[in-house]
Amino acid sequence: MTVQPRTGMLLAAGLGTRMRPLTDRTPKPLLPLGGKTLIDHALDRLAASGVKTVVVNAHWQADRLEAHLAARSGQAPRTIFRREAALLETGGGVKAALPALGAAPFFVVNGDAFWVDGPGPALDRLAAVFDPAQLDGVLLVHRTFQVHADVGMGDFVVDKWGGLRRRGEREVAPYIYAGLQLITPALLAGTPEGAFSMNRAWDTAMATGRLRAVVHDGLWFHLSTPADLAEAEIILSARSTGVTR
Repeated sequence: MTVQPRTGMLLAAGLGTRMRPLTDRTPKPLLPLGGKTLIDHALDRLAASGVKTVVVNAHWQADRLEAHLAARSGQAPRTIFRREAALLETGGGVKAALPALGAAPFFVVNGDAFWVDGPGPALDRLAAVFDPAQLDGVLLVHRTFQVHADVGMGDFVVDKWGGLRRRGEREVAPYIYAGLQLITPALLAGTPEGAFSMNRAWDTAMATGRLRAVVHDGLWFHLSTPADLAEAEIILSARSTGVTR
């Protein structure tokens, strides 16, 4: 069963502290890469996958994000801006936006996520395996050893059916979360009000077998520091021009 999500959530409320000084006055999703901002890359990909409405939350430098989205007026997808007076973290931010997201499955994309699709769009690959009768969420993961940045010891172990578990103590996990997920509101059932991490909902779904993973088959960039962003720019430039340095 393939779902066709028409709504999405773009998480853009983080402080971007590790990306300073670039984020001293600029929210991280507005940093440029490959000729346009990170948030525009994500919104354009969501539109290409058929998403009509995207909720964008904001906290740090929220006025700048709101102005940027207003300047996109008339471009797909339609955006709904949600200002967070206090940070709600990933799970709390999504839960607060549920009235605007609706009851059907929807995408959640990190505001600093940047990826290059493989043979098929990553968002469409998530939708192709998602069955709401059996799952509450599908995560996109990427191979840890392929990341050009410090990502520690990884996040997940994934079996051949897409089932996943957390890495054990002192275990090196072969996959990391790539900042894209397709979920239903049921994933957040039983979670607290206010601030909480999406990890809390994932752990509950993993325990009941209602969370699975899709391994990304294209390029993916971990953008945590200014050095990460500069390295990604070099790789993208080399990919398009063939010139390396």
